[in-house]
Amino acid sequence: MSFKNSIMISPDHPRYESLMLRARMVEAYKAGILADSGLIAHGRGEAFDYLIGEKTTETARKATHAGAAALSLAEYPVISVNGNTAALVPHEIVALADKLNAKLEINLFYRTPTRVNLIEKALRYAGAKEVLGTEREEPAYINGLKGPRSRASKEGIYQADVVLVPLEDGDRAEALMAGGKKVVTIDLNPLSRTAKTASITIIDNLVRALPNLLSEVEKLKKMDRNQLQKMLKDFDNEKNLQNSLEIVARAYTGEMEL
Repeated sequence: MSFKNSIMISPDHPRYESLMLRARMVEAYKAGILADSGLIAHGRGEAFDYLIGEKTTETARKATHAGAAALSLAEYPVISVNGNTAALVPHEIVALADKLNAKLEINLFYRTPTRVNLIEKALRYAGAKEVLGTEREEPAYINGLKGPRSRASKEGIYQADVVLVPLEDGDRAEALMAGGKKVVTIDLNPLSRTAKTASITIIDNLVRALPNLLSEVEKLKKMDRNQLQKMLKDFDNEKNLQNSLEIVARAYTGEMEL
């Protein structure tokens, strides 16, 4: 299953990469992977990406370093997958799960059996051998949430100690943190509730953040637990978000420093 777009865009266009991603999202929506709100969320993120220069900032690299350390130290890491993630980085998310020996769990705000099945197919096409959060499971439920958003796999997020939640919604991130889990998130909006709630927030585009995380996890294999724990102790997510906001502000005033 592939979501390469069928729209012709000239590589010479100054915003070629961004337009290609936008077209891929449209194709994924047509295929049933995305809810219409997923397109809105992508557009909101695209605006913030534009403000940071559509590049991985040094601040984001430091957060990625800390996120990789947290995931590497985890006893039971789980990666949450929504429609946007499955549409844009299915191969990378599967590769990261393999590298970390982490579980993959489908987690949707607008959940339907059809969308769950399509995302499972996309992940398996990308090489996933196990996918949790499907309609075949008897779910567990996260305290502090109601309705479909409280759903979690008994073998996945429900018992995880560290959860990577790309593009998560704020109430669920808060509930996971309240349940004693460490949350690593990828979010282009440093003002979002998820960004401010998470243990570690990577302010970057998913298509850049996932390859960077893969690379960092590989590098950190050479470090012992004490070194990794020191990395986490030295990381300050509040400062990380403040630095990210300053980057956005400098972009607004024309003083971009990445």
